[in-house]
Amino acid sequence: MTARRSLITGGGGFIGSHMAEELLNRGGEVYVIDDLSTGSMENIDHLLKHPRFHYLIDTIANESRLAEWIDRCDTVYHLAAAVGVRLVVESPVRTIETNVHGTELVLRHADKKKKRVLLTSTSEVYGKANSVPFREDQDLVLGPTFNARWSYACSKALDEFLALAYWRERRLPVVIARLFNTVGPRQTGRYGMVVPTFVRQSLRGEPITIYGDGRQSRCFTFVGDVVNALIQLAEADGVEGEIFNVGSSEEITIDELAQLVKEVSGSSSDIVHIPYEKAYQQGFEDMRRRVPDLAKIHSWIGYAPTVDIRGVLERVLTYERQRGVELAQPPSGNVIGRRASSPARGEA
Repeated sequence: MTARRSLITGGGGFIGSHMAEELLNRGGEVYVIDDLSTGSMENIDHLLKHPRFHYLIDTIANESRLAEWIDRCDTVYHLAAAVGVRLVVESPVRTIETNVHGTELVLRHADKKKKRVLLTSTSEVYGKANSVPFREDQDLVLGPTFNARWSYACSKALDEFLALAYWRERRLPVVIARLFNTVGPRQTGRYGMVVPTFVRQSLRGEPITIYGDGRQSRCFTFVGDVVNALIQLAEADGVEGEIFNVGSSEEITIDELAQLVKEVSGSSSDIVHIPYEKAYQQGFEDMRRRVPDLAKIHSWIGYAPTVDIRGVLERVLTYERQRGVELAQPPSGNVIGRRASSPARGEA
């Protein structure tokens, strides 16, 4: 049964707004805190008049307000974090401070009255591990500290350590979900998210720009499946102190993704590859494969994805068209050398 009152940090973001919507649909009361640094009021506009929806535009670093709203709720869904590889590379200080300090505050205040916490982590914590599929209890392999690329993974791993410490030492009921490339309507392409970027480029007739050779692969998961899994984990018995992968086992290369976007959208866009060093800093490193082992979450709550990547793309295309992004006429001439407005490197 859905908790009566839930707090979502980062509730104005892509996943958070879908979470708020689903919790309201299940009869819950929802409180949202978001500073809109990466979230958007557009994501929650349709919820503002709902009698059981409450929102606060503020940072979770505002400790007094955070404490007040945690006190009002039964469950905390901690989604607030720095998002997107571009943001991580360009703003490493913000990434580390937001992720580590924000999580510390949430756990500290939740601990006062032992409020249940669902902490969202990321597949990035697996780092450069090459033992695929990734299993929750395997070793994490991170790159050198002078490469800012790995600061996000390290900060989220530290969040996990802290959350598990609160459970072991103070019995704060915490469960951790490692998300693998969540995609769907409302996702922004501003920080390197590949699916919305590819879709918008295809609709506008721009080159679909892939960072790297395109042979890197990912498993994209529909946001609705992720939200349902998070709610189930937050409500399940006996999951305290556990870590669960949340994702899809449908693996696809970024080249294949670009081709599928063209097919589903009916676009005539060219596909262009851009070396990592031209997109990011020199020495940028990326995971070649990112595939979750879903055996644990399936055995605990019966989780299985319901929407494949084609279904996700169809939903994203419908959403973008409703927002006014229309399919462009086939461009004249060769557009290979034309600069795209917001390229993606193949990272969600």
